[in-house]
Amino acid sequence: MASQVQDLEQEETTIHPEDAKTAEAAPAAEKQPPAPVIETRKDETRKDETRKAKLLGAVRSNPLLTLSAVVVLVIGAISLWLYMGSYEQTDDAAVDGHLHPISARISGTVLSVNADVQNNHFVQAGTVLAELDPADYSADLDRARADFGRLQSTATAAQQDITVISSGSTGRLELAQAQVKEAGESISSEKAQQQAAEARLTLADANYIRAEADRHRYEGLLAKREISQSEYDRIATEAATNQATVAAARADVAAARLRVSQAESRLTARRADLLGALSAPQQISSSKARAASAVSESARARAQLTTAELNIGYTKIVAPVSGIVGRKSVEVGQRLQPGQQLMIIIPVDDVWITANFKETQLRKMKPGQPVTIHADSSGQDYHGYVDSIGGATGSVFGLLPPENATGNFVKVVQRVPVKILLNPGENADHRLRPGMSVEPKVSLR
Repeated sequence: MASQVQDLEQEETTIHPEDAKTAEAAPAAEKQPPAPVIETRKDETRKDETRKAKLLGAVRSNPLLTLSAVVVLVIGAISLWLYMGSYEQTDDAAVDGHLHPISARISGTVLSVNADVQNNHFVQAGTVLAELDPADYSADLDRARADFGRLQSTATAAQQDITVISSGSTGRLELAQAQVKEAGESISSEKAQQQAAEARLTLADANYIRAEADRHRYEGLLAKREISQSEYDRIATEAATNQATVAAARADVAAARLRVSQAESRLTARRADLLGALSAPQQISSSKARAASAVSESARARAQLTTAELNIGYTKIVAPVSGIVGRKSVEVGQRLQPGQQLMIIIPVDDVWITANFKETQLRKMKPGQPVTIHADSSGQDYHGYVDSIGGATGSVFGLLPPENATGNFVKVVQRVPVKILLNPGENADHRLRPGMSVEPKVSLR
């Protein structure tokens, strides 16, 4: 086979007689007019046919060589096909990461800015980035503490009043009921005494009338001297005594009537006290309502105190994460408003790759497959794995999502975002930054 290949090479380097004739005739041709182009093409065609015939003869003379060449070509084609189908890659990919905007939570004047906080400088989480003037918020805190203390004392007193009012109201009710009963019994007793006094007055009146009649009769007998003066004096004294007894009985009746009237007045007063004591449940409910109101006011004051304490803490603007500072715009003396952005912190430790693969490249792609990422900025290769595949194509998340029902539909291969995470320690040098272009290659095996 090697000898045949050498023969072919010698034939290629050997000058054909016809070529030699052509070469000899060349100087003459320079003097003569040029040959037609058709004759030249015929010569080239004859040379190609001669070479093909010799190569075909060599193949026919050694079929094993032909078979080996075919096998090698088939194996190479299969290997190339398997290699090309074992991975998917794209250049439509970039590094992604979190961008933490730092803003003021309260209004105030910037009192100081950390000198180490500069654009492109690294800051640790918890670093005080800037500080606002706390004077106004300190005054608010003192006022909130005073209000909370006062309202808390009021709430405590109101809760204690519930017990006092409850027990006092119950005692007053029982006392009023007892006093009403006592006043009623006192009226009955006084009326009985009045009746007894009136009976004594009636008896005294009767005795006086009788004694006075006896005195008049004895006075006539004394004038006739039928009785002695001493006997008349006895009867006259008895009549005077009965008259005094009548006067005393009348005074007792008047006093008894006055005591009955006083007892009735006391009963009326005790009944009024009882009506006031019967409102004890309402008084207890009212005291509970006042206590609840005082407790709610105390809770509101407590909330205001908490807000004041938080505002004092917000005067110090602290870095929430570790990262690199960017777009810093805060300066000393600047007046800030809540929500005003001061800077951005980019945590370079937490980055990933967002690769937009064509939908036809996702047939065998799945989470967990290894990925090699080539960074355009450094030329370095990083290693990672497929974390997840987007829930929709990129065009769906666009400002104007496609609407294929308009009748102007043109089928376009869509791209789907695929999230790729780096293996631990791959970005230890922090050279990968959000926004950088990369070329990921996903191994599908």
